[in-house]
Amino acid sequence: MKQEEEPRWLSDRERGAWMRLVAVLELLPASIDAQLRHDSDLTYTEYYALAMLSEAPDRRVQMKRLATLTNTTLPRLSRVISGLERAGHVVREPNERDARATDVVLTEHGFKSLEAAAPGHVTKVRELVFDPLSPDGLEAIISFSDAWLDVLDPDRKMVRDPQAWPDQSACEELDTDVTDTAER
Repeated sequence: MKQEEEPRWLSDRERGAWMRLVAVLELLPASIDAQLRHDSDLTYTEYYALAMLSEAPDRRVQMKRLATLTNTTLPRLSRVISGLERAGHVVREPNERDARATDVVLTEHGFKSLEAAAPGHVTKVRELVFDPLSPDGLEAIISFSDAWLDVLDPDRKMVRDPQAWPDQSACEELDTDVTDTAER
């Protein structure tokens, strides 16, 4: 049996940085979610799903792809989409290329709800995330986030940059990869 190596314990400075990051990871989503629930009667997950749909070609995304974009499991996303359907924000339709797949389509009502929620959401994001930063802070967030995402999301499944939104061909590539894997 191989002897395990001693872990590389965190220094006091690293522990302090880690504790700060954990605090932000806990407090920030709850604050954003509370604002959205209060002002728009949407959860953060619902808002983010609507936002991802609004950016997609024809405001339509395959359910599996939307789960990836929102970092949500398919069962959880299905419950979220069911609630959004009841509210008239989205509809589910069969995928035109794969009869086994389902697409989620943003309705006009859903788009108007997203438009109404966006000003309060962006105000809260600016207040909590960007306004407290020094001028160099934005570049630091981008740099740190990219370094972490290179490890956490090496296949770049989640959107990092608004100009890098996956066009329809990128969604088709993902669909093909899933189909190819299922056929093997």
